[in-house]
Amino acid sequence: MSTPQDSSLGQDVTYPSTYDAGLLFPIPRAVGRQGIGIDGQPLPFIGHDRWQAYELGWLDACGKPCVGTATLGVPCTSPHLVESKSLKLYLNSLNAARFDSESELHARIAQDLSACAGAAVSVQAGLPPMRAEEEGELIDALAVDIDDYGPPNPGYLSADPARPAEQTLVSHLLKSNCPVTGQPDWASLVLAYRGPSIDPAGLLRYLVSFREHAEFHEQCVERILLDVLNRCRPVALSVEARYTRRGGLDINPWRATPGYKAPGARRELRQ
Repeated sequence: MSTPQDSSLGQDVTYPSTYDAGLLFPIPRAVGRQGIGIDGQPLPFIGHDRWQAYELGWLDACGKPCVGTATLGVPCTSPHLVESKSLKLYLNSLNAARFDSESELHARIAQDLSACAGAAVSVQAGLPPMRAEEEGELIDALAVDIDDYGPPNPGYLSADPARPAEQTLVSHLLKSNCPVTGQPDWASLVLAYRGPSIDPAGLLRYLVSFREHAEFHEQCVERILLDVLNRCRPVALSVEARYTRRGGLDINPWRATPGYKAPGARRELRQ
């Protein structure tokens, strides 16, 4: 089975002592997408899931331990997403595996993740640079009354067609919960668009309404993109969520309307 309940998520597991690609657990994207009205191809968006691995370890050809970091890229067109705890366990299983070079290690990770996701996964050494300054208009300090913490309510979203705009809105208040364990997932959201001016107060209320919502990171971002498209009718839209680290990994799903240029990779201060 490939449901979250069948994965290692939320279960006690033995720390892997040997390399094991079988630890990787795929979850069909189609299941979550059906819940937001997406059925089949082509997808109404482009994008990727950027994983950042902070605790990568392996042995060199002589058996000496090596450590590093890596950035993993999974295309949103892959039929499966990679369940986070299984990815952590898999990367931990590499700690006792020998590789002649770091590039050989990266090639093995790319091979295994591609097989799990069902599409070509990229692996690069290192991490993106840290964000030096806010990338747009921060909406978190708006004076608004909020008493709705879920489920997500797109009714808060609105835009003024008489006031065209091209801007980036930022919030560090996105929170959702793991659908299996109930543990909180925290993220910063960067929403860039061109079209009718989006009401920032309504957007903030909408994002806060995810607070008690249980859904995977990737699915939350796709839900946000489609809700903003349907309610605000932008000409172009980009949504990226940068989730905080858990178990040496963080995930940064990005979705956008077709033709949108991918944003430069950045890490948040909380990551």
